[in-house]
Amino acid sequence: MQDLKIDAMEIVNAAIRSAQVDKTLKSALKDFKTEGRTVCVAVGKAAWKMAKVAHEILGNAIRQGIVITKYHHGRGNIPNFEIYEAGHPLPDENNIKATKRAVELVENLGKNDTVLFLISGGGSALFELPLSGVSLSDIIHISDQLLKSGADIVEFNTVRKHLSAVKGGRFAQICHPAGVYNFILSDVIGNKLDMVASGPTLPDSSTSQDAMHVLRKYGIEIGENIRQAILQETPKALENVETTVVGSVEMACEAAAKKAIELGYNTTILTTSLTCEAKEAGRFLGAVAREIFQNERPLKKPAAIICGGETVVKVRGKGKGGRNQELALSSAVEMRGMKGIVLASIGTDGTDGPTDAAGGLVDGTTAEKIALAGKDPVEYLQQNDSYHALKAADALVITGPTGTNVNDVIVLLVR
Repeated sequence: MQDLKIDAMEIVNAAIRSAQVDKTLKSALKDFKTEGRTVCVAVGKAAWKMAKVAHEILGNAIRQGIVITKYHHGRGNIPNFEIYEAGHPLPDENNIKATKRAVELVENLGKNDTVLFLISGGGSALFELPLSGVSLSDIIHISDQLLKSGADIVEFNTVRKHLSAVKGGRFAQICHPAGVYNFILSDVIGNKLDMVASGPTLPDSSTSQDAMHVLRKYGIEIGENIRQAILQETPKALENVETTVVGSVEMACEAAAKKAIELGYNTTILTTSLTCEAKEAGRFLGAVAREIFQNERPLKKPAAIICGGETVVKVRGKGKGGRNQELALSSAVEMRGMKGIVLASIGTDGTDGPTDAAGGLVDGTTAEKIALAGKDPVEYLQQNDSYHALKAADALVITGPTGTNVNDVIVLLVR
């Protein structure tokens, strides 16, 4: 079974390598011409690496820059850049401090100046300045409820946009009349670009009514101050913005499929828009594994099924985990006792939920190993405690920050 696990991680790593900004952003910036005074703002989990690449290509043409990234995701100084680390997935005072500084850097630029805006996943939490009348504690309270409710990323960001002074195109308005050039590492299904980092510099496709609908859908009660903030509509058109996509889950899945074929697997990309509940996705992929193993449908063995996307977790228990770990654990339960099958579910940013793991790597023996450690794997699932379940079976994948973020990649191998 070990060779299958090695193959699975080779395929996952190929996906992650394909989304590294060292190559993709360098290519996109090689012909970029700065004008006037140039300020670079980089936000998200890949912000430090994106800023580093921008400095390598443009050098001192970037007069001032700022990086706003997750704690422990910065990797040292970058000339002309201020580096801030802050809270994720829930913001803290450092998020506010860093975002205020970004506003200071751009608010007095002229029409001949340039804002280079480098965007990656995680920016929704990291780049935060509440609207007047909204407090940081309001943002934290509503965000925490949405995280636990099972709301998908588009729903979540629709609400966040309407509570923020910099999201939903409002930061581009602050930059005006300077030109804003977006380079986006997309972590949103279907590359709905105004939802990546909640679209600080893109026209907002969502409305105040949409935001209120999401809150009603998940039973989240709000005060009059929040209602009044949400009713302040976000900009629907911006004249000073150009956008380039430098990475996406589609690119990552294509690289994964190429590696799987090289390794000798009959391969298909099943979907790049997996958005259902993680537990259900795991159960479904376990059933797909069984079908391939028993009936060689939809692929003949050896088979590789590649998926990309971002599932959700409805938090009912008090355990520890993330969507990739929960998907992997659910698959392990479904595949219990089956031989010749491995599943890896990995967050391409290297962090899955509020844990140090990127995801899980499971096979037909994983559930039994968890049981031998003294607890029913189904009970772990019910408690949303996938981290400790997979740890008991030595099935966690820990990569550390990868420097990129293009959703999740799932690899199912059947020998």
